[in-house]
Amino acid sequence: MTSTLESRSTPQGPEDRGPKPMIEGRRGHAEQFGVYVFVIVPFLALLAAVPLAWGWGLGWVDVALFVAFYYVAGLGVTVGFHRYFTHGSFKANRALKIGLAIAGMMALQGPVIVWVADHRRHHAFSDREGDPHSPWLFGSGPVALAKGFWHAHMGWLFERDKTNAQRFAPDLLADEDLVRVDKLFPLWTAISLLAPAVLGGLITMSWMGALSAFFWAGFVRVAFLHHVTWSVNSICHMVGDRPFAARDRSANVWALAILSFGESWHNLHHADPTCARHGVKRGQIDTSARVIWMFEKFGWATNVRWPNEQRLARISAKKQ
Repeated sequence: MTSTLESRSTPQGPEDRGPKPMIEGRRGHAEQFGVYVFVIVPFLALLAAVPLAWGWGLGWVDVALFVAFYYVAGLGVTVGFHRYFTHGSFKANRALKIGLAIAGMMALQGPVIVWVADHRRHHAFSDREGDPHSPWLFGSGPVALAKGFWHAHMGWLFERDKTNAQRFAPDLLADEDLVRVDKLFPLWTAISLLAPAVLGGLITMSWMGALSAFFWAGFVRVAFLHHVTWSVNSICHMVGDRPFAARDRSANVWALAILSFGESWHNLHHADPTCARHGVKRGQIDTSARVIWMFEKFGWATNVRWPNEQRLARISAKKQ
């Protein structure tokens, strides 16, 4: 993946010097409407899933497809969007790079370049003014924290300001493969929702099986993964253990470790963002790190930034 934009052949003018603006305009009405659809429709399906699970419509085919697509999309976000594209925890060959971008977009959390720009901005201003989704932006009182939790969890998604990708993700914008794949986000969305329905229908040989899989392994799966991901933004910046020295309030929340594929070992991540493993202590399950290890064994990933004793000693909170 190209790491920097190619230098320009023409001299820079005054407007090209210094850091680019943090925001690059606002979403239009159509784009904003799309955000509401992507957030609210799966959430409504998740709410409907609770009574439906007690009555009818949930079978073993639905469960198997839910888990399969949850893992593909979830690891696309954690291994691909987060550890690879955002933080460069390893290098990937071209096929793996493209595959991770597609898998991540099947989580319906937005195009890869937008996701990465937002997350790099989060790290640049973590829990300070400029952070797009800190729960501490409104104060530390009970009402302020309730407002902050909503904002960090999903409220920030409805704001119209767009993070400037030219400032926060110029390397991705310079990568022709990623730009092409990024523009096909609607296609990956359609595949993410319709592929479970097709498989469910073929496996059960029924339209009801297709509809049931569309609901459970499509919409409900997307909504569940949404809220697991957003919980890392909200819960993991409010409560939990902080064994490492980070400049913000990031914390480890063990209860989310399996569902988030190891992302909830969040304190280590903010103390050492480029580290390929977030769960570094004994018993800390980190599925994403294990997948990266497998990619490394296959030769698809190289230059993996694994933790070591010196690296961990440098960020240990005990030194503070």
